[in-house]
Amino acid sequence: MAEGRRDLQGPAESSLGRGITCLFISPVPGPCTVNFTDPEGHIKIPQQHSAALSSDPGVDCTYVVTVYLGYGIEVQVLNVSLSEGEVMTVEDMGGRESSILANETVLMRGLVVRSWSNQISIRYRSDQQPRSGSLLLLRYQAFVLSCAFPKEPANGEVSVTHLHAGGEAYFQCLTGYQLQGPTMLTCRNATTPYWSGKDPKCLASCGGMIKNATFGRIVSPGFPGNYSNNLTCHWVLEAPEGHRLHVHFEKMALAEDDDRLLIKNGNNIDSPPVYDSYEVEYLPNEGVVSTGRHLFVEFTTDGTVTSTGAAIRYEAFAKGTCYGPFVKYGNFTSSDTAYGVGAVVEFACDPGYTLEQGSVIIECLDAENPQWNETEPACRAVCSGEITDSAGVVLSPNWPETYDKGQDCIWGIHVEEDKRIMLDIQVLNVGKNDLLTFYDGDDLTANILGQYSGTRSRFKLYTSMADVTIQFQSDPATNIYGYGNGFVVHFFEVPRNDTCSELPEITNGWKSTSHPDLIHGTVVTYQCYPGYEVQGSEILMCQWDLTWSGDVPSCEKVMTCPDPGTVEHSRRVLTGSRFIVGSTVQYVCNKGYSLSGSTLLTCYNRDTANPNQETVSEQIHTYAYTHTQCCLFYSTRIVVVLLSNNQHCFSRVRSIPLDNSENSVPGDLVDGLSTFCKVVAREDMLISST
Repeated sequence: MAEGRRDLQGPAESSLGRGITCLFISPVPGPCTVNFTDPEGHIKIPQQHSAALSSDPGVDCTYVVTVYLGYGIEVQVLNVSLSEGEVMTVEDMGGRESSILANETVLMRGLVVRSWSNQISIRYRSDQQPRSGSLLLLRYQAFVLSCAFPKEPANGEVSVTHLHAGGEAYFQCLTGYQLQGPTMLTCRNATTPYWSGKDPKCLASCGGMIKNATFGRIVSPGFPGNYSNNLTCHWVLEAPEGHRLHVHFEKMALAEDDDRLLIKNGNNIDSPPVYDSYEVEYLPNEGVVSTGRHLFVEFTTDGTVTSTGAAIRYEAFAKGTCYGPFVKYGNFTSSDTAYGVGAVVEFACDPGYTLEQGSVIIECLDAENPQWNETEPACRAVCSGEITDSAGVVLSPNWPETYDKGQDCIWGIHVEEDKRIMLDIQVLNVGKNDLLTFYDGDDLTANILGQYSGTRSRFKLYTSMADVTIQFQSDPATNIYGYGNGFVVHFFEVPRNDTCSELPEITNGWKSTSHPDLIHGTVVTYQCYPGYEVQGSEILMCQWDLTWSGDVPSCEKVMTCPDPGTVEHSRRVLTGSRFIVGSTVQYVCNKGYSLSGSTLLTCYNRDTANPNQETVSEQIHTYAYTHTQCCLFYSTRIVVVLLSNNQHCFSRVRSIPLDNSENSVPGDLVDGLSTFCKVVAREDMLISST
């Protein structure tokens, strides 16, 4: 067996062969250390030379494996045999502090552990000299370490070439955010590989000059979270020469005090406003348009309450064209991608959203001053609705933004009559006092499929019919803040299934059902042929979710006999265990009693019946006996012949000698055994009465 290169260290050296160097502490023996530096090898613990290091009954050895930087160590347990008092630990030594990878409580054959660095330590301790032979056999090999996947910045993205040494990670921010930190990090080789710098962040800046502004986004600092107090932010947008600017409002949520958003038609603070949140109660769906190539945006907050803030989109458009349309949570098609006069645009919402306000179709008109004939629509996740699509999405109101408090929303989903509905609840993150309920039918009186609050991981529900009703009730006293709070429910039309799946037949048995169709509540009972018994649940029920209440049982061959019982005035001898097939029971009468019936019973197996006891004694042949019986005898020359209902019973038995009997049986014995002892015969003579 090949072994890794190893060295034993200590104050004094002694060569033990094959490149192994042992170091001794004199005059008192002490711990030993073995070093392994090959990329792979085997480790026997303890080494044979370890016991020779000391006459001390205890052993304390450390085995250190070190490989090249950028590599880790994989250790596999090939064999393990540890006793009480023997302690083993495997530690990663590459970090600032060592960390335990495994100890003797988890070591078992086949176990594999991996280090995070290029060095591990294996320590073996015992309070007595180890037994002969290897107690622990390990195999180790080096593997290439990698950097952890870099964290994706909030409101940004990351892409990676690879995670090994030399790999690069590139960062970029979503529109409206600026990268704070390096745009690229490199995975560096080390004891534990690491990235060359700190993870960058994507932050919304408070103001700035944006030149050549063709397309982009401005968000308030902290968006989609709340902005800070006492902000004054100024942005100047400058479109390319010969272009104007159009602004769409994505989100506007300002605290009802002195927080304010101003958009001015120019490049400075004194330019005339085209939008002022102080003056406008509702956001203009059509947005605002500059007359020149500049817009000035001002955002100010006071020192009291804060809110989510604002998000606006801007795009430049050329003279003689309409501005580019936009719909959040939706899409559109256009007959002219340049949006010249005569261009027609048709809008549609993403699944789960509903078109509101505006028009589904708009057209660019007026060659002198091109503009759309209608405002663009808005797509919103609404509270309640009736849906007849075969597949779709139900979203919490305003998703992915926060729903309002005190809402009571009801959605009805209806598919083809011969179908049913599968509900895939992908997101559920509502308040603990909010309630999301699914009804298996077309109204709130139907059976409840499930009722949920708080947060749950993804799960699925199935209806039993073609309709489902979803009700969402939010607590009127509690507001839920934060982006992404709510729920996302995908639904699909699936084949109708009012019944549970067909259950299979079982070998050596049969099944019976309580209903010809396997509808909810149907009971299936499994039974076995003679000689077999049911293993598992013999009764299964079709449940509300159209699944069976348990697994299909099996019929296993019966391999034991029932206990034949005990005989009064006797003892029994059992061979085998638990009356399995082939075991025997022998009855032996107490002194003064003789056996009537079978002395030896054997459990045997029949193909068509349960295992049974069979009489195998060749010494006693009994007819018409009902059970084994031990009877008392009074003569050396008298045998008792058992009779019942004038049936002849012939037995050859040994008698017990008595002092005062002569060819007769006392009357009290005859009375006491009247059903068994009717005839007395001399030894070697069988006499029966009629």
